[in-house]
Amino acid sequence: MKRPIAAFFFVAAVCLSTFSAKAQMSGEILKPKSYKPPRIVADSGMSDVLNLTIESTINIFAAKGLKREDISATVIDMSDPLQYRSASFRGNDQMYTASVVKMFYMAALERQLEDGKIKMSPELERGLKDMIVDSSNDATGYILDVLSSTSSGAELPQKQFEAWQTKRNRVNRWFASMGYTNINVNQKTFCEDAYGIEQQSRKYKGENRNMLTTDATARLMAEIVSGNIVPKARTDAMMSLLRRDPFAKPGNSQAVNFVGKALIDEKLTDAKLWSKAGWTSKMRHDAAYIELADGSKFVLVVFTENHANEFDIIPNIAKVIITAMKK
Repeated sequence: MKRPIAAFFFVAAVCLSTFSAKAQMSGEILKPKSYKPPRIVADSGMSDVLNLTIESTINIFAAKGLKREDISATVIDMSDPLQYRSASFRGNDQMYTASVVKMFYMAALERQLEDGKIKMSPELERGLKDMIVDSSNDATGYILDVLSSTSSGAELPQKQFEAWQTKRNRVNRWFASMGYTNINVNQKTFCEDAYGIEQQSRKYKGENRNMLTTDATARLMAEIVSGNIVPKARTDAMMSLLRRDPFAKPGNSQAVNFVGKALIDEKLTDAKLWSKAGWTSKMRHDAAYIELADGSKFVLVVFTENHANEFDIIPNIAKVIITAMKK
């Protein structure tokens, strides 16, 4: 009877392993079957404007120590829906994401909701709103737990941790499947620091912090705006959360202290703004989509490092780009 028993346990082990793998993959975020990446082509004229704008900004803030490596930016002109024109300055260089990563988690959540792999609830709706509108770190942690089927807690033995980390990388795999490169979006955002398994994950293979490029961020904003990731109803829901009114009283920080400040300074009351800002003690970022009264529509993403308290860098860049993008 030894051989049949051994064979039984072998088959059982294989079946269990297969079941475990399927269970793990069942929560995977899948790109739409009809998905096609947006056609984005570099435009030399836009590149000249952006490069001159950045160089001028560096000169203006030279006394504050602003250097080329402290800033990156990408512009995408969305006027032609068949082919977007773009320009970037250090657009593929990684920077820590700050709260801009929350826009990536929002897009992933809407995809899972559309596919029925996650069900909306009042609590999930509250968390999503607070993550994007108020930029809540606690809400972000909750959303990422739901997306990845993981949770914070004590450190784990290596084998268990590897399985946990594989699930936590679920959002990364989704963006990679759509052709996004040079980004890492698998960490919670914290007011102070990560502890336990979150710190274990952050130090995984030496360095595992959230990282984005302005190119990838601008592309995602363009894909959200154009409805390329989810159907219209879910696109509208995301756009509603990203909507900012720089002229509202009292003003929301994301609306008045970043690209929105340029609209205020230029008195562009008829312009429309959608954005997700991010800021830490070192970083100051904004990812914005702007529509002007003349029909111009474009994405502007600016990341800055080591100058988090310089409120005018991003608005100064935005003013020049807005003027250049007017029809």
